Amino acid sequence: MTALPLSDYPSAPSKPLAVLQSVFGYDRFRGPQAEIVTHVVAGGDALVLMPTGGGKSLCYQIPALVRDGCGIVVSPLIALIQDQVAALTEAGVAAAGLHSGQEPGEQREILRALADGRLDLLYIAPERIQTPSFLEAADHARLALFAIDEAHCVSQWGHDFRPDYRALTLLHERWPWVPRIALTATADPPTRDDIIRQLKLEAARQFVMSFDRPNITYRVIAKKDPRRQLLGFIKDEHAGDAGIIYCSTRKRVDETAAWLKDQGIPALPYHAGLDAGVREAHQTRFLREEGIVMVATIAFGMGIDKPNVRFVAHLDLPKSIEAYYQETGRAGRDGLPATAWMAYGLQDVAMHRQRLEASTAPDDHKRREKAKLDAMLAYCETAECRRTFLLRQLGEALPEPCGNCDICHEPVETWEATEAARKAMSAIYRTGQRFGAEHLIAVLRGERTDKVAEHGHDRLKTFGVGSDLSKDAWRSVFRQLLALGLITADPEAFGGLCLTDAARPVLVDAEPLHLRRDPAPRAERRAAPTGRRTVELTAQEERLFQAFRAWRMDLARDHKVPPYVILTDATLIDIVRTRPRGLEALSRIPGIGRSKLDRYGDAILDQLRHFG
Repeated sequence: MTALPLSDYPSAPSKPLAVLQSVFGYDRFRGPQAEIVTHVVAGGDALVLMPTGGGKSLCYQIPALVRDGCGIVVSPLIALIQDQVAALTEAGVAAAGLHSGQEPGEQREILRALADGRLDLLYIAPERIQTPSFLEAADHARLALFAIDEAHCVSQWGHDFRPDYRALTLLHERWPWVPRIALTATADPPTRDDIIRQLKLEAARQFVMSFDRPNITYRVIAKKDPRRQLLGFIKDEHAGDAGIIYCSTRKRVDETAAWLKDQGIPALPYHAGLDAGVREAHQTRFLREEGIVMVATIAFGMGIDKPNVRFVAHLDLPKSIEAYYQETGRAGRDGLPATAWMAYGLQDVAMHRQRLEASTAPDDHKRREKAKLDAMLAYCETAECRRTFLLRQLGEALPEPCGNCDICHEPVETWEATEAARKAMSAIYRTGQRFGAEHLIAVLRGERTDKVAEHGHDRLKTFGVGSDLSKDAWRSVFRQLLALGLITADPEAFGGLCLTDAARPVLVDAEPLHLRRDPAPRAERRAAPTGRRTVELTAQEERLFQAFRAWRMDLARDHKVPPYVILTDATLIDIVRTRPRGLEALSRIPGIGRSKLDRYGDAILDQLRHFG
């Protein structure tokens, strides 16, 4: 967008709390926001670690409005830049974005606005920081601050390294008097240290907020028929909701999106192999329409500000806890209930182990990646509260179980599995350490398949010794042995399972081994609590809420912005429940600042009067 003159916007108040109230419509800061804002307004540098949905943006937006000059925000995605600029413009802020998707004339006008002092906030892609045109305009501008969003992108240890971020040391070198604030939702201690080193933020004050997202229900299930399991989850718990489904390959993305569409789910694919225009069109639909489900690789999602994503599902295992936390954090940014659902199976473990073993990366990198994978596998197989485990990996202790994950809802059992593990490993050894789990399960259960007979494995001592366990139970055993590192997938044998040195204590010395028992399929047990929007509304309130959503959608189409940029679901629910009778009462609703009150206040009150 091209910035408008400052005279076309309401003048910004001088104090942070006044800006928070009048521009953004919130009556108080949350958590450490006030302390961060005060520090940056005073000219201090900061590193902020705050969970997705925790209000990171306000930590630099408000100082940029309070301090003299324009705040420069480095953001890695065009979609995120456009989204933030649209939201700020709706709030009456002089904001613009600078990126490669614009015509040269539009870029020149934005840079003139920067140099002339007509902008409060300028969002810019990292690769444009070093361009002569930006440097010249910034040299002539009054600069309030530099904000480096998604700062984990600067770290080689992070899950989304971007080389362009390494050039951001230029900000401090060229404008050393301008305060800098680096922000991210995910950074384990090594990544955090690398951010500080790469951005030269050694003197910056660190603000680390709790990573806990209590509104998200975490759930992991054993894969059986993953597409059907996913469909059941969506239809039972999130029919009509917006969601994101992550798959490991482009092919699986395309197939899953097509299959869901055939089942009546409005699903769209997104991955780097699609034409750029198709990707942009699909992302625009996801942001601007209600109830769209995006099926994607990890190419999609970073910086997506859509607050009413009600679920994030994984059909394949993420590579690390850090990546998993970042991806699941895209659910429930509005603070309403949401679900992080994952289907996890034997092939996930084997695939990751195989890729890691076959990698030509340096040994230290492989060791680091193996440790991250081990933590991810341990999360899937844990018998303790998932949130407790997850937060511990991020360096935070939870004082007690969360009560809002599958294990808290239905604690899992463990069982003495030493003998079963020895049978499984014996079958691996006696079949030559080159066959996959399904063949080994057939041998253990005494099933004379063509493949078993062809290789003479029906004459082995292990043939039929495991007939007491079901196929699913044996799959669980092999999956957990893989996760524990007692067996591995041999890349030379196309994923065939083989023993590791760690297997000896169990196989030879019969060292005791306890494994978790997978819960029964959902149809065979009581339903667990869901992640649906569970705010209690009466029938009349629900009708009014849906009427407001329809009104909001019409406005969003007219303004060519996502609906949540007009008003979020959380704000609409507050309106529906409190029924404000005048503009003053309406102004006290969180999320309704001065600009939105002026633009939409009368229309909102008309809707309320219409419903009586």
